[in-house]
Amino acid sequence: MNIVQVDYDGLIPNNVGLGEDVRVKHALEKWHPGYINWWNDMGPEGFQESLVYLRTAISVDPKGWAKFDYVRMPEYRWGVLLAPQHEGRKIPFGMHKGEDAWQEVPGEYRAMLRRLVVIQGDTEPASVEQQRYLGKTAPSLYDMRNLFQVNVEEGRHLWAMVYLLQKYFGTDGREEAEALLQRRSGDPDTPRMLGAFNEKTPDWLSFFMFTYFTDRDGKMQLEALAQSGFDPLSRTCRFMLTEEAHHMFVGETGITRIIQRTCEAMKEAGISDPNEIEKVRKLGVIDLPTIQKKANMHFSLTLDLFGNEISTNAANAFHSGLKGRYREDRLKDDHQLEGGTYPVLRLIDGKIQNEDSPALSALNMRLRDDYVVDCNVGVGRWNKMIAEHGIPFEIKLPHVAFHRHIGEFTNIKADVSGNVLSDAEWAKRRGEFLPSDGDKDFIESLMQPQMEPGKFASWIAPPRVGIDNKPGDFEYVKIADA
Repeated sequence: MNIVQVDYDGLIPNNVGLGEDVRVKHALEKWHPGYINWWNDMGPEGFQESLVYLRTAISVDPKGWAKFDYVRMPEYRWGVLLAPQHEGRKIPFGMHKGEDAWQEVPGEYRAMLRRLVVIQGDTEPASVEQQRYLGKTAPSLYDMRNLFQVNVEEGRHLWAMVYLLQKYFGTDGREEAEALLQRRSGDPDTPRMLGAFNEKTPDWLSFFMFTYFTDRDGKMQLEALAQSGFDPLSRTCRFMLTEEAHHMFVGETGITRIIQRTCEAMKEAGISDPNEIEKVRKLGVIDLPTIQKKANMHFSLTLDLFGNEISTNAANAFHSGLKGRYREDRLKDDHQLEGGTYPVLRLIDGKIQNEDSPALSALNMRLRDDYVVDCNVGVGRWNKMIAEHGIPFEIKLPHVAFHRHIGEFTNIKADVSGNVLSDAEWAKRRGEFLPSDGDKDFIESLMQPQMEPGKFASWIAPPRVGIDNKPGDFEYVKIADA
């Protein structure tokens, strides 16, 4: 395994030898101004001239790959970084299992592979667009910096997919790369491709929920694509996963700190009942039932990203060796799934129950099941925080049939326990499960910026450790004068 240092001499930092690849270098340089225009138009509003303490990749060695320094975000050194190539790597699954991994696009799978790259690529700028106004209501400079770090890395992940399109897909790839800059999150005429990436991110609790739940879907998808028999895609996703981990850290610790501050405030005020919502809100913190409702919403929206439980497309991508399962290399089966089955939750005679389905067709369901297990790990840590403060409340993920818009449960209404409701019952009880307009207004009322170094808004606790081990009053963002 040969680790190549990142070349920062040219316009586009890279470890893929762009200097010798004139055609692709020229194509990316031609795409670059459009990207910068997109960033200036749709990136963080009001902070483009601010100096932000960001990390930048200087290597793809997992033991030490980043440096920290102040940089203006439009001057961030985005580029193309692939994980080291494993010599002699074999395709680990599907009908081509055991064959040499592809270094070029196999012709018969060209359209399918391009679609996978485009869909992944489209999610990256979408989340930047969704989060562009959040800097103005940041609860601290620490959190503002984390938001901007997530944003620039999502931008780099867009570069990762555009490199694959430009290098391996010719004219079609160039057109798709341009289209990635033309779509806009939530735009009625040119929306992003996946529903969850057209939702607004109106407040910081939403941002933390997004980075916990939706970026975790990103992790699952990247893990599956990192298994790909198309080696450049595998290597691209392996490096993206090192950055994705920080995004989920931001989400999990952000929610943990909100819960911590709520519990501390309740204890200080002598409030033991978490359902005394108005009393808790008067303390300037977010009550636990509202945090639960926000988790219900973001979890259910993210489940839709996994697509239909039974999917011919997923089966074809696996069979062809293009997209594996979550941590395919650790699974103990034949990695071809021609005769196996997998239990799939389905709506049968009005009841939600498991039905054994062909394993190849149920790959989306399996990936979603792995996702739910992964989500519950962090939820367990939140509940430990609540229990440590002696408050009788437990956050729970809703049933997978709850509030669904894609897949098996699209046409029913279910409560958080998976009980099927009539339309009238759902309309009556919706506010029990999902944030009401009043809940949203309350959260928005708390979103007052705190831009003094070392200070935090009333509704969130400070982190235990600073970024890059910096002290509590470190100035993570030097805000430029308007």
